[in-house]
Amino acid sequence: MTVQTVARRGEVGALPVALVLARRNLTLFARDRTAVFFSMLSPLILLALYTFFLGSQQVDSLRAQFPAADLGDVHGFVDAWVFAGITMITSLTTGLAAMSVFVEDGESGRFQDFLVSPVRRSSLILGYMGATAVVAVTMTAAFVVISQVYTVARGGSVMTAAELVECLGVVVLSAGTFSALSAFAVTFVRTSSAFAALSTIVGTLIGFLAGAYIPIGALPAGAANVVDALPFAQSAMLVRGPFTAQPLAVLTDGQPAAAADMESFYGLTASVGGLEITTTIAVTVMVVVLVVFAALGAWRIGRRIG
Repeated sequence: MTVQTVARRGEVGALPVALVLARRNLTLFARDRTAVFFSMLSPLILLALYTFFLGSQQVDSLRAQFPAADLGDVHGFVDAWVFAGITMITSLTTGLAAMSVFVEDGESGRFQDFLVSPVRRSSLILGYMGATAVVAVTMTAAFVVISQVYTVARGGSVMTAAELVECLGVVVLSAGTFSALSAFAVTFVRTSSAFAALSTIVGTLIGFLAGAYIPIGALPAGAANVVDALPFAQSAMLVRGPFTAQPLAVLTDGQPAAAADMESFYGLTASVGGLEITTTIAVTVMVVVLVVFAALGAWRIGRRIG
């Protein structure tokens, strides 16, 4: 969609124009197959690591802990735990990748084209941030559905309707929060090469910060406290709840003590310095991060546009 087309629609109000711009940004992102692929690179790497290396270690560890458990039930819990981690990572990396359109617009000088048109700056801001959130929500929700189809195909325990709704609610919150955070961070990036470097760094670190590569319980206490204090681990905790509820119940066979140990070790619960991070606290933290960085991101995008 050309700048002139958007400009002609600038007279109908900020929101309709923002929708047009968001559609334009979504189209540009979808056309860039490389950007779409790299947005899923970190989740794919995590999936490959567990498929070929780390998964067998977790399965062996759990079989030693629950010798009477069926092997399929052990695999079911590990799969659910890994899928939850990938879901959290996807909610961040896809939104970050969608901001590549903003970087390319700045690098190519398109901001100047928009500035000489009757398009309001608020429409531009909403267009970029709205498209980013849509990409993150859509791609993450799609992965959740795919993970459940895979689980059914393997004969595992899938989420109930209520758990699926809860999971999708967390996906929307996580995608919105990390899209706002990404929008703010990307405003400091001015070239495509710098954006690629940022994406690589984030993709590498996020698995550790979310406790997706290594269970939280395997980390030293100090490191675990730092990780649990971050919104990434708290988002992962919220996602793991509905993902692992059924497999965990089957694996522990209704043993409360065993279930509590598993929840602590695998990051289904979180604590910082003895303070338990409840669902209410985690949601509150993410909402605060969403509001603060959405405001900061909008302000920074406006300054970058000119």
